[in-house]
Amino acid sequence: MAWQPQEEPLRQLAQCLKDSLSGHDKTAQKNAEIMLQQAKASPDIDKYLAYVFSNGQPPPAVNMDQTTYHQARAAAAVMLKNDIKSSYKTMPDASKAYIRSIILHGLQDASPQMRNQAGNVITEVVKQGGIMGWPQVLSELIALVSNQGGNVSREAQDGAMSALLKICEDNRRGLDREYQGQRPLNFMFPKLLEFTASPLPKVRADALASINIFIPEKPQAVLSNLDSLLQQLFRLASDESDQVRQHVCRAFVHICDVAPQKIVPHMDGLVDYMITQQRIENNEDLALDAAEFWLCVGEDEKLRDCLGPYLPKVVPVLLESMVYSEEDIMRLEGEKEDAELDDREQDIKPTFATSKSARLASNANGESVAADANGTGMSATAYDEDDLSEGEIDDFDDDDEFGDPEEMWNLRKCSAAALDVLASVFHEPVFNATLPYLMQNLNHAEWPNREAAVLALGAIADGCMSAVEPHLPELTPYLITLLHDPEPVVRQITCWSLGRYSGWASHLDDVGKRAFFEPMMDGILQRMLDNNKRVQEAAASAFANLEEKANTQLRNYCPVIVRQFVLCFAKYKDRNMFILYDCVQTLAEHVGPALAQEDLVNILMPALIQRWNRVSDQSREMFPLLECLSYVATALGPFFSRFAAAIFTRCINIIHRNLEDSLIAANDPGMEVPDKDFLVTSLDLLSAIIQALEPPDSATLVVQAQNFFELLAVCMKDANNDVRQSAYALLGDCAIYVFDQLQPCLPTILEILIAQLELTQVMRDGQETGYSVINNACWSVGEIAMRQREGMQPYVERLLQKLATILFDEKVPESLNENAAIALGRLGIGCSQYLAVHLAQIAPPFLRAIRQVMWTDEKGHALTGFMQIILANPQAMEQCLLDFFLEMAEANQNLVKGPGEQKVFRETFQQVIQQYKRMIPDFDGFLNNLPRDKLSSFRDLYGV
Repeated sequence: MAWQPQEEPLRQLAQCLKDSLSGHDKTAQKNAEIMLQQAKASPDIDKYLAYVFSNGQPPPAVNMDQTTYHQARAAAAVMLKNDIKSSYKTMPDASKAYIRSIILHGLQDASPQMRNQAGNVITEVVKQGGIMGWPQVLSELIALVSNQGGNVSREAQDGAMSALLKICEDNRRGLDREYQGQRPLNFMFPKLLEFTASPLPKVRADALASINIFIPEKPQAVLSNLDSLLQQLFRLASDESDQVRQHVCRAFVHICDVAPQKIVPHMDGLVDYMITQQRIENNEDLALDAAEFWLCVGEDEKLRDCLGPYLPKVVPVLLESMVYSEEDIMRLEGEKEDAELDDREQDIKPTFATSKSARLASNANGESVAADANGTGMSATAYDEDDLSEGEIDDFDDDDEFGDPEEMWNLRKCSAAALDVLASVFHEPVFNATLPYLMQNLNHAEWPNREAAVLALGAIADGCMSAVEPHLPELTPYLITLLHDPEPVVRQITCWSLGRYSGWASHLDDVGKRAFFEPMMDGILQRMLDNNKRVQEAAASAFANLEEKANTQLRNYCPVIVRQFVLCFAKYKDRNMFILYDCVQTLAEHVGPALAQEDLVNILMPALIQRWNRVSDQSREMFPLLECLSYVATALGPFFSRFAAAIFTRCINIIHRNLEDSLIAANDPGMEVPDKDFLVTSLDLLSAIIQALEPPDSATLVVQAQNFFELLAVCMKDANNDVRQSAYALLGDCAIYVFDQLQPCLPTILEILIAQLELTQVMRDGQETGYSVINNACWSVGEIAMRQREGMQPYVERLLQKLATILFDEKVPESLNENAAIALGRLGIGCSQYLAVHLAQIAPPFLRAIRQVMWTDEKGHALTGFMQIILANPQAMEQCLLDFFLEMAEANQNLVKGPGEQKVFRETFQQVIQQYKRMIPDFDGFLNNLPRDKLSSFRDLYGV
């Protein structure tokens, strides 16, 4: 017999559920919450909740009207879902079975809210129990949607399809796994395709939405049904439902990604279709999905050329879509001067520290910035969906009512980004298609049209620069006048657009700079002090962009720039302070020593120190501030010394507190784990200070911080890769600048360092940052070996084993092989006799790796040590001596013929040559095996 609830507990539960939603009676609400919490102790509580929710009419024991009971049911569904989410694993099997047996009834409810709640509960059961925990649910839902038997209501079909969609969203990978030799998706996908022909628009839309979840994953179930899917999409393209057509557009975009060859034959019809959908009024969601098509096609090398003939059609619709909507215009016209208003906490974006780059790793700027319709840099999404665990869905929704509308992906941004991409592919044809729009709208009386034209001009900047350039002498002065437009939104986008053209202006001749670059720079700097915060932000972002492009050209303008930055420090509220730090650090990075002037230091540093004193150790603002100070310290060098002691001490305190709190949190699950970014940025700033100061000053700082090397040793063992990466960078800097203070601690530090050189764990984790940690560890080994020399003897065998393992592994990043080779070579300077016995084995991988390294002092040190190993065992080079001479023939002339360390390099190699002259009877004949040009270089460099 099926389980039945007892009347009195059922009545009490229903009353508590209703009272828990009673906003007008706080006492009843509080009492109800307490009683519901107590009720969780009952083993049958989830059965009661499922019973209340699944019964559409109040049971006889429950004395409520239909409306009140409806509220109790909604509360029951929410409580049941939360119980399943938090404790399904420990729930009694009888409760699980009862929930599964009854919850599907909720899908047939007359109320859309209840059907949706039922879908949520069903989805949570599958999510927590797994596909095999309720294998029949898929068949049961499909049977409901299919209306098998012909007596399933439209509501039930809608509810079941909605539940299927939720299950697909939460289990897209789980449904494509094998269970007892079967993949659920192979059974489901044809059914989903069948449901796209349902007479019910909601079912058709949800079925297509479910299909769209799987297309990007390219499972076999999709690939084998792709032709059928395409045919159905063409049939649905004229569907009466906007929602269905929206999913049709999205499906075509996904197919562009996974099977572009299927799209090419239909490009003509698809272009017209997407243009039509994008132009449908009052449905921005549909228009956005259509606009995504241009972005996707433009970024695909196999498709982009097909779009060329259609640019005269496509570009105008993109330009139309870049104008703010009427709703946006009403919202934006209310934004005027707000610079004096304090920021709310939710206005401040989270900032994440960037760890110090691995030594000798590529330092190329790999950032990609799309055209941001707000006039600020628009970066990629901050999370990767693949990082979510199976069944987990992202909680952030673009339609979140609390989100900033200006920061959400929308039709306007997508169209601007698509125009940017098409400009980078087709260049002048895109400019020609855009020019009429610019002519009509750049000077338009209505600000939304002016703003959209400026956005378009900025969007085509990178791709159409050669076509736009002849017009820039006329356009630039006009854009500069728009920096004073009465509408903040126009000033905002103008800052961004000018930033996109700052590279052109900054590299003109002196006359051109005076005419265009200086007014542009001055205009953006002025807008950094605008009375509208968004304009401030756009101007600061544009100026950071200008700094990147102008680079060293800014050296002569430092006094003007620094004074303006200081005024910004006095004016900005918390949110814009973050991007101001970026402006300061970018300037310091590119002009370097040009900032190291007494008058500039006296202006800039008090402003930074004032902010430094205001920001608490626990504030996330500390991350960008510490990073900014790292660049400033490097630029100022000895001029930073008067500020160094207090900053150094505070960094040590931040590190100490963070490590202590981490230790406490490890033993107390209730305590929040401290953010490791505090460690990363503090360690990086300590590195910068030690590098910036002259040796006596830097040594004094380290001595005064009595526990400095103890804290560094703890950071070197931290579980977080970014922390260890920065810790080993700091260790290497200590070896260079404060070795005398480091030396007494080396026995402890070298033991930690040797353990870090283990590749096994990194390969198991598969994280690139793990290799970066070992990269920095290798570099620090080399720096220590350069100074410890013979003192490295107790560690040489273990270091050789670890470094050789890296050298012999061709699967690790190239930069890691190179750093291991440099470390090994430097180790040879003091320990050549201990390494010489292994020379025949290590020489080939060493030479293979060192060949890729640029000719710097570090390479010179490594080769000097390697030569000393050779001198201790010259016979071992029999198989690769010619390779070694070939590398030496390509040496930098300054390295070979210079004074100081270069002299040691040259003299050591002369000893090697003399050694082999004695050993090889026909030495000249041996050298003739070198290529002719290399032989000539070899003889010239070494006088052979």
